[in-house]
Amino acid sequence: MAKKIDPKQTKRAMAFELWMDAPNPMVTFFKILDVTPLIKINKKRKLKFNMLLDYCIGKAASGVKEFYILPVGHELVQYDSIAVNTIVKNKEGEVSSCDILFTEDLAKFNQDYLRYTMQVADSCENRDLTDSMVIGTSAIIDTEIDGAVGMNSGIYNNPFIIWGRYKKKLFRYYLTISFQFHHTQMDGAHAGKFLANLQNEINGLQVIYGDKTYGTIHDGKCNEQQII
Repeated sequence: MAKKIDPKQTKRAMAFELWMDAPNPMVTFFKILDVTPLIKINKKRKLKFNMLLDYCIGKAASGVKEFYILPVGHELVQYDSIAVNTIVKNKEGEVSSCDILFTEDLAKFNQDYLRYTMQVADSCENRDLTDSMVIGTSAIIDTEIDGAVGMNSGIYNNPFIIWGRYKKKLFRYYLTISFQFHHTQMDGAHAGKFLANLQNEINGLQVIYGDKTYGTIHDGKCNEQQII
C-alpha cells in the first residue's frame, strides 16, 4: 500500500527542503561485495545467482526504514512493502522489466522470481508493482565493470543497483556494485548501513539456507539475465 505523507511530519523534512529541487539529487556509492556464499549456493542448489542477490538486496533494504519513503514527483510517498526489480531478456530479444515483491521466505521469493520472469519473458510486457517501493537492478553480464553511475531522469527516483560479472581471486568471488539513491530518501549513513546489511545477508545466506532444497529450477525459455 502507498500513501502520500507530509514531509514536515517525517525525519526527512530538512532533506526534502534541500534536495527535492536540486539539479542532481542522486548520490552513487560503489562497493565490492564478497559473493562467495551466493556462488556456492548457486552451484550446489542450482538457484540463480541474480535471484539470490536480489533476495539479499530486499532483505538488507527491509532493515533500513528510509527505504519505505520515496520522493515521487514533488511529494513523499510511504510504502509498507519493498519489491526488487530485475531486467529480463524477452522472447523478442529485447529487455523487459519485472518487479518481484520481497518476502523473507526464500523458497517463496524464488518461486515468484521464476514464475514472473518467465511470464514477462513470454509476454514481453513489464510487470510493475506500484504499491511497493521498488529497488531497481541491472546486471551488465557481458563484461566486468569497475562501476556505473545511473541516470538522473527527475522522474525515476527509486534506488538503483548496477553490477557486472563477478571476479575470482584465489578461492573467493567478488562483485563490484554501484548503489544510486535520492538524497531526499536517505543520507550517506543510511546507504552505508544498507550496504553493510547487504554483505551481512550474503554472508548469512549459506548458513541459513545452504542445506535446504527448493525444488526443481526451471531452465526452459526464461531468459533472465544471469551471471555465469
